[in-house]
Amino acid sequence: MRLLVLGGTVFLSKAVAEEAVRRGHEVTCACRGESGSLPEGAAHLVWDRDQPAPAELGEAAYDAVVDVARHPSRVRSAVAALPDAHWVFVSTISVYADNAVPGGRPGVTPELEPITEDVDLRENMEAYGPMKVACEQIVLDGAAGAMVVRPGLIVGPGDPTGRFTYWPLRVRDGGEVLAPGTPDDTVQVIDVRDLASWIVDSAESRRTGVVDGIGPVQRFEDFLAQVAEGVGASPIWTWADQEFLTERGVEPWAGSGSVPMWLPRPEYAGMLAHDADQPREAGLSTRPVADTARDTLAWADATPDVVRTGITREREQELLDAWRVRA
Repeated sequence: MRLLVLGGTVFLSKAVAEEAVRRGHEVTCACRGESGSLPEGAAHLVWDRDQPAPAELGEAAYDAVVDVARHPSRVRSAVAALPDAHWVFVSTISVYADNAVPGGRPGVTPELEPITEDVDLRENMEAYGPMKVACEQIVLDGAAGAMVVRPGLIVGPGDPTGRFTYWPLRVRDGGEVLAPGTPDDTVQVIDVRDLASWIVDSAESRRTGVVDGIGPVQRFEDFLAQVAEGVGASPIWTWADQEFLTERGVEPWAGSGSVPMWLPRPEYAGMLAHDADQPREAGLSTRPVADTARDTLAWADATPDVVRTGITREREQELLDAWRVRA
């Protein structure tokens, strides 16, 4: 298979290119080449996607294209240049308008209204999901055949966000660990390598349709237990509820003032609780979180500039002390 990966230097797109090369496919990565290194064995087609598509792009007979873009203009120009290839477009669960109801899935959960023009997310982060909706429509309407994958929280080695990485790094140190919310809150992650493998499978088989790219739903307590297993630690968990965290200005999800991956309930009770049956039936298989935690920790230890997010140990201790007083 002649596969074109639009990107190929960072996280998921790089993992897709690496997996396709490993399987013996002829892989070309179209990108500027400034965000990171290309996988060994992949060819490089230089393309700044804010510029017109290079002539050689349309001249090549690619069997499949994988794209992770979020800008409608970039997707529009690429589909126009490669309408005859089979497309696998990587979207996001952020296209859904309802994050409160568990069990969400394509065709059931309503989607946001599309934004068809490019928006600078530094000025309006809320445009991310609507732009991805527009990108999906461009691919589905313009490509000869297409599959749209809507991942949830992608984790594992190479993660540029630091959200999942916070937990193996913190849990490895042991001691008393602040756990956010309640043990029964849900969480749902997908290892980047499992998602990449499934994307290559889908390109090979020319799979079509719209499918969430997600792992199984887990209780937060079970998720953290698997992280601890993966890094070989036995911490003491102290669960601090949402009211307490909110009162003390702890941020959800990500950022220097957050406990990463914690989401407020009930407004986000469904975001990390999508129906995982459809992707499993479509061939997506996932490894245990313990394996992801082990490998993420090894990668983080070997990466001097690894992205770190979340509260400091000092801030965590302040919160633990305050929780004991309240309790």
